[in-house]
Amino acid sequence: MTNPPIKLLIVIQHPLELWNVPAWFPEKLRQNFPQVEVTNRNNYDGIEQDLRDAEIMFAFSLRPEQLAAARSLRWLHTPTAAVHQLLFPEFVASDVVLTNSSELHGPVVAEHVMALVFALARKIPQAALLQQKHFWGSETMWSEPPHPRELAGATMGLIGLGSIGRRVAKMAAGLGMRVIAVREHVEKGSPEGVADVFAPPAIDELLAQSDFVVAAAPVTNATNGLFNAARFAAMKRGAYFINVGRGEQVEEAALIDALRNHHLAGAALDVFAQEPLPANSPLWDVENLLITPHIGSQTEQLWPRHYEVFSENLRRYLARQPLLFVVDKQKGY
Repeated sequence: MTNPPIKLLIVIQHPLELWNVPAWFPEKLRQNFPQVEVTNRNNYDGIEQDLRDAEIMFAFSLRPEQLAAARSLRWLHTPTAAVHQLLFPEFVASDVVLTNSSELHGPVVAEHVMALVFALARKIPQAALLQQKHFWGSETMWSEPPHPRELAGATMGLIGLGSIGRRVAKMAAGLGMRVIAVREHVEKGSPEGVADVFAPPAIDELLAQSDFVVAAAPVTNATNGLFNAARFAAMKRGAYFINVGRGEQVEEAALIDALRNHHLAGAALDVFAQEPLPANSPLWDVENLLITPHIGSQTEQLWPRHYEVFSENLRRYLARQPLLFVVDKQKGY
């Protein structure tokens, strides 16, 4: 008598085409894992029966009433790096193992960070605006503050040394930048490229030294609203702020004030408290703010990398081996 198949439920519903599961993804799983029954859905409508029988789930989110219906669920994998949307009390208290895709997104988001750093330092957005006006603005680019600046010799302060932060540190150090970082577990030491590590209570000391501050930390109780008026005031005058973590970590009104009074030379945001960013948001009209519409993780290699990560963990799950990229649900990362 053969064992019944293990049931995997894939359910992804997203307005952006890139984030929806391509047809080849579940088909390849069926070919490579014939012992797994794969159900692929593009919405949650009427999936109660699928949830009841699913042992594995691949999804962005899960609500409490859905968890209650998912009586067989043992493992949930999310194709996002962030997991705060899943950490409601019932799920945290459950035995369901949670894995995420932070290691998958880290490299490409780190490249986006460095693109933003270069854009701010060399005033690329200002040059693009002058190009639209057919204006040769060499004198304007120099005379209107801030001046273009070099990265070599500048100090980068990283908030978070996860998958993104570690890769940014290597890239920035390779450019001759001094990299310092805040991390929760200082005892873990300094990763490659990081000259000094600060404990969270010493964040203001890091901010006071940094020419560029990069926020790339997960959303937790400690980081939610971390960058407020006091934090921006603690930053070096003329510094730059970049956020690729989560919008909830920044008090946007405080950032606007710090930019408009020129305490900060500029900022770049890829994430926002409300997404899509409303057309009437005052952020759109801040002159020294560069906005990218949460594209840090966009890449043509997104789904091939998702398959590589998830299929390896599925192989491990079937072989009863430890899974990779397990999230500590109590800590939130």
